Amino acid sequence: MPSLGFFLLMFLGGIAVAIQPSINGRLAQKIGAVESSAVSFAVGTVALLIVALVAGRGSFRGLTEARGWELTGGFLGAFFVTLTIIIVPRIGTTAAMAATIAAQLTTGILLDHYGLFGFRTVPLDAKRAVGACLLLAGAALVFRR
Repeated sequence: MPSLGFFLLMFLGGIAVAIQPSINGRLAQKIGAVESSAVSFAVGTVALLIVALVAGRGSFRGLTEARGWELTGGFLGAFFVTLTIIIVPRIGTTAAMAATIAAQLTTGILLDHYGLFGFRTVPLDAKRAVGACLLLAGAALVFRR
């Protein structure tokens, strides 16, 4: 798949991430914030297990070889989803997403620059620095009341 295809898929993922807190927030009004987060992850877990069993190419057997820190992704996802459920009703979807995207880009630049987690190194250059600064400025403008 060409790079544009990957970009468009991630763009769709971004739409999903922007919509998810509002959906979970509505559920939270009925059952509670942490409970809504738990239901969200339970539904996602069932869906992913079905996909893994039907279309997966890997094996869960390798899980025994995983290091503890490699299993923290679910915790980080739960932390993020729970925060969005709590925060979005208070500051709005746009402000929450602006803060999230700014933090993701800043963290991504650091991960790339230092090649953390064993991935390839992508050095920080002037274009990337300017892009990150513009995004941070945009996030500040969106957040400002």
